[in-house]
Amino acid sequence: MKIDACFLLGYLTGTHGLSGDLHVVLDTDRPESYKDLESVYVLQKGTNALVPFFISKLNIKGDKATIRFDEVDTRDRAKSMVGGQLFLPLDQLPPLEGEGFYYHELIDWKVRDQQQGDIGIVKALNEQSPQPLLVLDFHGKEILVPFSDGIIVAVHKTPKEIIVNLPEGLLEIFLEP
Repeated sequence: MKIDACFLLGYLTGTHGLSGDLHVVLDTDRPESYKDLESVYVLQKGTNALVPFFISKLNIKGDKATIRFDEVDTRDRAKSMVGGQLFLPLDQLPPLEGEGFYYHELIDWKVRDQQQGDIGIVKALNEQSPQPLLVLDFHGKEILVPFSDGIIVAVHKTPKEIIVNLPEGLLEIFLEP
């Protein structure tokens, strides 16, 4: 499984007990949607490979959980996994209602500023910063637009378009040589 065909479900943050259980922080708005998981992919720290793990026990409380994998039966083995990330295939995302969307769906959508008109196409989304950033191609130059309430005016699934109100001078920062 390739990472670009998956979404981040959560993080392995610590061990729990002596039998190999792990603490998980879930990075989702609806943790209860995942209570019946049978397996996940784990991206272990320091690697680029997703490794499948079967779940023998999962207990979700709010955005936190404890998990036990079939192959992990000691505290030492669990400890070696702390810092890993849990992933699932994109087709396991729960369906959204109405105008709801997932960030990965925004790729290739048009972005239009209320004052300047069309400003580009979403090429990627950077979720590593404190707030997500839309990565746009604007006339061959890469620009970053914060995905925040003060800037994003509307997101329309039909047509695939994001309406923004860019702060004065934002485009110019990226267009200067």
